[in-house]
Amino acid sequence: MAKIVIAEDERDIRDLIAFTLRFAGHEVTAASNGEEAVALVEQENPDLVLMDVRMPRMTGYDACRVIKSKPEFVDTPVVFLSAKGQESEIETGLSVGAEEYMLKPFAPDQLTSRVAEILARFGK
Repeated sequence: MAKIVIAEDERDIRDLIAFTLRFAGHEVTAASNGEEAVALVEQENPDLVLMDVRMPRMTGYDACRVIKSKPEFVDTPVVFLSAKGQESEIETGLSVGAEEYMLKPFAPDQLTSRVAEILARFGK
């Protein structure tokens, strides 16, 4: 299926997302902060990036800006996963280049169906 990079600083959430997506047949690589996420995206060239907003070393917003500033990743979809659903947070996420903003918590089947929809939309 698809190659996905996950960036989430909370280990339990990161492990649950990775398990869910691997179970759905995807190849998953995980990072625990924004800096690691940028490095993994450059190394893995993923089909999709799922990223928390609030992370150590580099926020998800900043990591998305860096990823989207590289020509080879302009068309790589980035989706923010966050517990913060204020309109301003969502607007910031979309303005830095994210395709979507998913609110936590979400059920595993919700995650896999949204990921499938996003990948289909991008022909991945």
